Amino acid sequence: MDTLLKETINETVNRRFPEMTIESRKLLASIVTRKDMEKGEILLKEGQVSHHFVVVAKGMVRQFYYKNGKDVTEHFSYEGDIVICIESVLQQEPTRLMIEALEAGTLYLIPADQLLKLSKESWEINMFYRKMLEYSLIVSQKKADSWRFETARERYLRLMETQPEVIKRAPLAHIASYLLMTPETLSRVRAGAL
Repeated sequence: MDTLLKETINETVNRRFPEMTIESRKLLASIVTRKDMEKGEILLKEGQVSHHFVVVAKGMVRQFYYKNGKDVTEHFSYEGDIVICIESVLQQEPTRLMIEALEAGTLYLIPADQLLKLSKESWEINMFYRKMLEYSLIVSQKKADSWRFETARERYLRLMETQPEVIKRAPLAHIASYLLMTPETLSRVRAGAL
């Protein structure tokens, strides 16, 4: 197993199921494939079916969609994060979410069918799979609650606290759309005017 793959598997597993044994980590690593990405590359297009859980080894990606002709960022993911177009990968239906590389980097693709097969054979892989899905649901719920209940300033401060890498690395236009505000509102929030 190459060093980047080992480091990525360990970081990703440690965030979700740190009790996983070395043997199970190797089993998980045995089914992944490496994908190098270029900045600006669209890794999954609207209308395609997602067949993989994507682990970011190096770089940053975003999931986004178009609504009323506008580009809306759904999630940012970077080193150690897992990117899932959950409805598409689990139901094998075309996605409306797209994945774009915001930086050049490296991804590891975990084939969903092979992960499900391993999860039936290994309790630890099953627990990791479950923890991935739980984490994805929790993140989605927190984001929905943030949109519903927080002010623009509160959403920005939460992002600074929970994902400072996004503030440092993502373009401001994408950050604004992620926070459901215009770039002008984001500028005022950042300046402390709101």
